[in-house]
Amino acid sequence: MPVTPDNSRAPDFDVLIVGAGISGIGMAAHMRMKAPGHSFAIVERRENLGGTWDLFRYPGIRSDSDMHTLGFDFEPWRHEKSIADAPSILDYLNRIVDERGIREKIRFGQKVVSADFRENEARWHVELEQADGSRSHATANFLYLGSGYYDYDEPYDPGFQLGSFEGQVLHPQFWPEDLNYSGKKIVVIGSGATAVTIVPSMSDKAKHVTMLQRTPTWMAMRPAKDAIANAIRKVLPEEWAYKITRFKNIRMQDFTFKIARNKPEKVKKALHKAIEKSLGPDFDKTAFTPPYNPWDQRLCLVPDGDMFEAMKAGKADIVTGQIEAFEANGIRLKSGELLEADIIVTATGLKMAVAGKIDVKVNGESVDFAQRFYYKGCMFSNLPNLAVVFGYLNASWTLRADINSDYICRVLNEMRDRNIDTVNPELSPEAEAALEEDDIYDFSSGYIQRSKHLQPKNGLHYPWRLNQEYVVDRKQMAKDPIDDGRLIFSRSGANSQSPEEQLEAAE
Repeated sequence: MPVTPDNSRAPDFDVLIVGAGISGIGMAAHMRMKAPGHSFAIVERRENLGGTWDLFRYPGIRSDSDMHTLGFDFEPWRHEKSIADAPSILDYLNRIVDERGIREKIRFGQKVVSADFRENEARWHVELEQADGSRSHATANFLYLGSGYYDYDEPYDPGFQLGSFEGQVLHPQFWPEDLNYSGKKIVVIGSGATAVTIVPSMSDKAKHVTMLQRTPTWMAMRPAKDAIANAIRKVLPEEWAYKITRFKNIRMQDFTFKIARNKPEKVKKALHKAIEKSLGPDFDKTAFTPPYNPWDQRLCLVPDGDMFEAMKAGKADIVTGQIEAFEANGIRLKSGELLEADIIVTATGLKMAVAGKIDVKVNGESVDFAQRFYYKGCMFSNLPNLAVVFGYLNASWTLRADINSDYICRVLNEMRDRNIDTVNPELSPEAEAALEEDDIYDFSSGYIQRSKHLQPKNGLHYPWRLNQEYVVDRKQMAKDPIDDGRLIFSRSGANSQSPEEQLEAAE
């Protein structure tokens, strides 16, 4: 039975932004500056803003990118440390939402369950769930998903059989408040950024912390404070100092990634040399030599060498091995060694999710994102009035969030100028069949490999791809016309005629 268009009133919002983390707050701030005539709201399932930086509460949580690039292009990072802890990042985000009039636009405790785009109305019908389980409904012309890339409800489960262990088991995603770990023996399972952060941070109070890794990770040291940035800020206006530092760091990120891909042996030697300088010539090189090249996975950042300082002090160590079993007082390795533990932290990684696990539909039919191609890294083929943020793997997340927000603001303004209500990156079956696919994420990280079957398709050539080169993307997004012949502008359903034409038809 056909659905009767509900065009008797305007949608509740021009744009509904999902998520009050970096991506959602960034889009709202860009709209304030660049699309001020459009109404918007942010819906956030949690009771606080910040996304990742509010959810994770484990000791030492910090950025693994410098804040001059993880910060927004429009808001200078003012703290002395460029590798910042979560409280500092939350302060930054809170200042933005307060100074730019965004906080009153955030609806906390609102989880988006489903979103159905009805083409004959040119609007999304969004179902929201409150903390008490009740449901509400909202409509919007455009949906912007700033909901991140991982599952907020459950982390990756490697299938550990933990039943015999008599101590406490924690996952970083669900860290208990006021955990007392003073004098305790702790084993952190994992070798990624989370483990490398937790181990030195817990070593201050713990009796001993062991990082148990199945395979090593490439680790890179850098100062938590950017001396050049802090020096420039003393002699130049804040905005200019920020722009210069941001440019410097973007270029350095790009350079180090490319040299790692082109000359991996040279980068391996440099990384080992830095560790040797910290731990001494007798350090166990095998514990820091993964079976892959640098930047085949993200490098683990060790600010100020804190991990190595904890190791030198005898408060932490790294063990490489396979788990045989969990016993009452620790972990038995296949080598026969027992790692004694009072607390086990399973820093085993995240579980990726697409579109925040929202049931996205068009005309009542669920969308399978794995059957859609990315369009300019922010929209999807044949999916109207929807944009998303998935940050860079080889650079800071916010770099993509900024260029996507800027681009969608220009799309919104174009829609208003032309008095249309629908934009759709159209891809015909014939054109799609002719597209050559590319590996969407040329990374070997476990969380990426486990989720490839869920991910949208990636074309070999722009615009049907999610690119991994910010400098190129920024130029491309800025110079390409909005109306590029692929993004189709139209007026839908009862709106397909102008008000004058509708009046004439009625007469």
